[in-house]
Order: sequence, then C-alpha cells, then structure tokens
Amino acid sequence: MSKRRSPEPTMTDVARAAGVGVATVDRVINRRAPVREVTVQRVLAAAEAVGFRRAGLIRRRAGEQARAATLGFVLQSAQSPFYRLLAEALQQAAAALPPPGARVVVSHLDDLTPRRVAQRITELGQSCDAVAVVAADHPLITQAVEAVNAEGVPVFALVSDLTAPSLAGYVGVDNRKVGHTAAWAMARLCRPGKLGLILGSHRYLCQEQCEVSFRSWLRESAPGFTVLESLVSLEDVGLARATTQELLHLHPDLVGVYVAGGGVEGVIEALREAARPELIVVCHDLTDVTRQAVLDGCVTLLLSHPLEWMAQRLCEAMAAPPRPGPSGSKLQMVLPFVVCTPANV
Repeated sequence: MSKRRSPEPTMTDVARAAGVGVATVDRVINRRAPVREVTVQRVLAAAEAVGFRRAGLIRRRAGEQARAATLGFVLQSAQSPFYRLLAEALQQAAAALPPPGARVVVSHLDDLTPRRVAQRITELGQSCDAVAVVAADHPLITQAVEAVNAEGVPVFALVSDLTAPSLAGYVGVDNRKVGHTAAWAMARLCRPGKLGLILGSHRYLCQEQCEVSFRSWLRESAPGFTVLESLVSLEDVGLARATTQELLHLHPDLVGVYVAGGGVEGVIEALREAARPELIVVCHDLTDVTRQAVLDGCVTLLLSHPLEWMAQRLCEAMAAPPRPGPSGSKLQMVLPFVVCTPANV
C-alpha cells in the first residue's frame, strides 16, 4: 500500500508563516510591485522554514531588490541639545553601515502628547523599513507600535523602553544602575539631608526606573537622607527652571538635586541664579550645556548615554534581516553608561 505524500507547501502556507497576505508573497515572487526589504526577508525566512519549493527564487528576488534601508526615528524637540546630538549620531551610524548603507528620516517632535507621537510612528511605518522611537509608555503608543509591526515594520524603543508586546527591541542603558549610581554619588559627596528629585514624566519608563532605584538605594544604604516628593518638568526647559526655583525657595536646607529627566538646561539656569555652590547636583547626558555646567561647578556629576555606540548598535539592529525566534521575542541591547566629572569632560 503506497504512502500518501504530504501536500507541498503553498504560497498560502508561506503567507501564514510570515504573517503577511498571499498577495504580498506573490509580489515578492513575481515582482508585481515594490515590497519593503524587511518584509521580503520575512517572506524568505518563512518560505525556507516551511520548505516552499520556490524559496530559491525568493532568495534571488531578495538579492535583486537589495537597496539601502530607510530607518525612521521619532525623537524629542530639536531645541534639546541631547536630541540634536543623538540625531547626528544616528545619521553617522547609518552612513557607516555596510553597503548599500541606510537612509535616515529623523522626526523631531515639539508636541510630545501620546496622540501625536503615535501618529508619527504610524506615518513613518508607511515609508520606512524600521522605526525607532523615544516615547513615554502609553496605550495609544502601544496601539501604534502593534499596528506598524503588523505591517511588517519592526519598531524599536530608544533611551526609554516600552511595554508594547510586539516591540522589536530596546537600545539604551540600565536605568536601575543609573539611579543607584546617582544615589551612591549623593551619599558619598554630601552630608545627610533633603534631596530634590526632578523628572520629565513618570510615563517614561527610564525615568520611573531611575527614580525607584534612586530612592531604594538611599533607603537601604543611606537612611539619613530624605528624598522629597518628585517634581515634574514635562521635558520643558521653562517649566524645569520654574520648578527648580520653587524647590530651592521652599527648601533652603536642600543638600542635593538629582535631575533624572529632560529640561536640564532650565535646571542649570535656576541653579546659576540661586548661586548655591554647596549643592551636589547629578543629572544626565553630556552636551555643551551640561559640560560647561560641570566645568563651572554648577553640576557635580553627569551620567551619560554612550551616544555613538548606542546609535551604531541601533542602526545595525534596524537594518538587519528579521531574527529567527518565537513571536514577540525582543532584542535587548543594554549598554554601559558614562560617568562624567570635571576631571574627564
């Protein structure tokens, strides 16, 4: 009695395995219309996995279509020195990728409301091969990430992680260690007393992690310090300045300030005006403004992202073919942060 042969995999099987439509598989095979490189690679991986007989043809099509990937980035306002430097680092990292390199689309947003950020993620998802975003964690942003991923475009979190289930990866630093280091510095550099803590927003997971770890380290290792209720700057320089002025006015016995979010330029302005050289001040990220503040003694210590390295690793991940692995698997690239003092800036 002859054995019944298993049915040969079809385009429908490939489409199902790749999470795309049959029409997309047909476009890849017959070149009826352009298909994003990341989607072509997804179809190729699925065809090879299911044993599709035309996988070799798809591989050739992938080679014929090879082109520079388009990488989209959603960053905060170009008025921020840190995000201007980050944009420059991303441009340089993309240009340094192996041929054919990558094209970069950087979108600086002044409006950081979740609705506007989600809208921009969706827009870039329609024209880019991969998208990376610095954003607060919010249901609208999660919804946008999921929708863009469903179209075959991976979305990465940069600087601050996100909780979207289909997020392709996170590139940044270990914010728990950042908060612990800020607390350790306070305990070693100033006498016990009141500490101020200024955040951009609790919705940024990086800042939430910094705050929690800062408080927990001091609670366990230096209980003589009192961390005041956190103040929020909404990443705005003017609001950060006003918030710092109020903090200094209400607490003349303050011994230190930890700035774990954006708007640090406003904090520095307020500190200069107050002329409180005895204050120990720890903040994030090396820019021309914060470098000068460290040299002047206005800021004591900087905990900075390794911009060039971070941009390089992110662009490499975004331009790479899809990684094999279970659905929802997430690439974590946690890089060491840089400690800056007057001795090394």
